[in-house]
Amino acid sequence: QVQLVEYGGGLVQAGGSLRLSCAASGRTFSSNAMGWFRQAPGKEREFVAAIKWTISTTIYADSVKGRFTISRDGAKNTVYLQMNNLNPEDTAVYYCARGSGVSLRRGTDDYDYWGQGTQVTVSS
Repeated sequence: QVQLVEYGGGLVQAGGSLRLSCAASGRTFSSNAMGWFRQAPGKEREFVAAIKWTISTTIYADSVKGRFTISRDGAKNTVYLQMNNLNPEDTAVYYCARGSGVSLRRGTDDYDYWGQGTQVTVSS
């Protein structure tokens, strides 16, 4: 079993920054990809970013490219999402997830463990 716990969400003004963290524990997962997703009210959960755990290769959604950065700390079993230049459209619950395999994927079906989510609200 794998446990994922996100924290770092909150309320921020447009143009501001937040850093989300996802602490992982449980069964060894050192080769799996890790991803961040988000879900706004009334919308489907959407891909934000993903990282290969072993070599830190990353992919991003077009909507966040250049503003968000995903990274990981192997020693702490933690994945981060640095979010800069936030805008109200970024308001959502943000979820951390473990990929089913090592490849970078954008679909929710490609992830098998999920955290409980952390709320990010950006005011205009």
